[in-house]
Amino acid sequence: MFTILVVDDQENIRKLIATYLVREGYRVFLAGDGQEALDKIDKMQIDMMIADIMMPNMDGITLTNELRTSMYTFPILMITAKDSIEDKTIGFRAGTDDYMVKPIDFDEMLLRIEALLRRAKIANEHRIVMGKVTLDYNTLTVTTEKESILLPKKEFYLLFKLLSYPQKIFTRRDLMDEIWGFDNETDERTVDVHIKRLREKFEDVTEFKIETIRGLGYKVEKYI
Repeated sequence: MFTILVVDDQENIRKLIATYLVREGYRVFLAGDGQEALDKIDKMQIDMMIADIMMPNMDGITLTNELRTSMYTFPILMITAKDSIEDKTIGFRAGTDDYMVKPIDFDEMLLRIEALLRRAKIANEHRIVMGKVTLDYNTLTVTTEKESILLPKKEFYLLFKLLSYPQKIFTRRDLMDEIWGFDNETDERTVDVHIKRLREKFEDVTEFKIETIRGLGYKVEKYI
């Protein structure tokens, strides 16, 4: 069971969020401001935090900065009435992982929470398991029902990235910037070459398929 800390100075909002989370099977703790949140985080294991920005004593931005400076890596979903790109930029630069604007769509909130916790699990374990296929980040290997394949670094990182976010479309530039580096001058078509090699190596695998999105880039479809 995942434990989520909800931090908001409005008691009715805290309780409403908690109601939805408990209904979905999460363990929930509540805090009225950033300082109370820090006190609770010091005493318990937290898997994720949902925090408002505007709070007394310590706001959500300061709280997030404090946690990231102290090397806490659990995902943070920031919920606030502020919806300008400047406010979102401040939040992301402080270390939040996702951002929602009030009034909250609770069905969307639950989907975002699931996605954040899934990514955090992958990051912590450095493994992706799909049916009989396992990707091990530490050894750069992909194990299927028939064999274990050691991939070149760039191929592995590319496949791991795509499989970490199934259905998400990545442009060639997105993939180049993350895997080859922002300052790399390699042609974007290099991504196409690596995708071709991955398809050839895993053409018999039924758990996933790399799809080309014409004019955009690539995404992975999972079949499990």
